[in-house]
Amino acid sequence: MQITISARHGELAIATQDLLKQKAEKLTRFFDRITAIRVTVDLKSEAHPEVEIVVSAEAVEDFVAKDSGNNALTAVESVVQKLEQQLRKHKEKITNHHRSAGHRPVGDDT
Repeated sequence: MQITISARHGELAIATQDLLKQKAEKLTRFFDRITAIRVTVDLKSEAHPEVEIVVSAEAVEDFVAKDSGNNALTAVESVVQKLEQQLRKHKEKITNHHRSAGHRPVGDDT
């Protein structure tokens, strides 16, 4: 899995990039088919940086979340929560779909 961190309209400190990478790596706990994570921090407004994370996974469209905050780390926390929710929902949908395939209720003699 590849994690890419980039900044628009400015630069991020190495320490900040490392923290962003750690936060993004947490997403792999929720869905094991993740192939790439792209984190983009827009520093156009330094008071409220905007963070966008795009998660690419096998056989599904990309998961995308975007938010802004007082600093890049709080914005990333919010975005990671949104993506966790999306990944959980997708995994649950897949799991429930596979379990119900071909399943007949007990007592159904048709």
